[in-house]
Amino acid sequence: MTPKFFTTSLLASALFLGLGLAPVMAQGTNTPAIDRAQEAISARIQQGMASGHITPSEARELLRRDRDIDQRESRFKANGSTTPQERQQLRADVDSLGNEVERLMMNNSYVQPPANNAGTTTGIDNRQQNISQRIDEGVRSGRITQREARSLHRSEREIARHEVAYKRDGVVTPQERRQLREELVRLNDEVNRMMRNDRGDRNSYNQQR
Repeated sequence: MTPKFFTTSLLASALFLGLGLAPVMAQGTNTPAIDRAQEAISARIQQGMASGHITPSEARELLRRDRDIDQRESRFKANGSTTPQERQQLRADVDSLGNEVERLMMNNSYVQPPANNAGTTTGIDNRQQNISQRIDEGVRSGRITQREARSLHRSEREIARHEVAYKRDGVVTPQERRQLREELVRLNDEVNRMMRNDRGDRNSYNQQR
């Protein structure tokens, strides 16, 4: 959402969680093309996080899928050989992940972080992080569908764009802070409704947007 939200600490933690545990592969089961494709995808995820095209919630889900592919590859290689069918499955999984990364990278509703640290909105940033974690929790538990998560991510980016615009002149006014807080309250309320599976009230949120 903000420079703090998108930059070093988050990127470092995501890389530690998502990419720091490389599987130990059996001898004689090399898959160099698949491995190179995964490395390229990981680099694109990093690029997307840094540019704001990919939100932290989206990045965590992409990195989870990347870990799943690693684990599947390890299972395939455990017996010392990888069948053509298994290689085909891995290629399909990698292609699907790569396509999803590129879809997000082509999204026009991205946040371009400002060149400096104009203004501070620590409380707002922390609240956004909490909402992002709740979205992840909802997706994992099945209470929030992937389609609903995409809508919530669009709202995240919209709020982030507003914050970036407010910071361009070096000052975030009380009125601007109130506007950001109100937008976050609406987003948080919608996440909570989804977490309760209270689907009857969602139209009111969509109409407000």
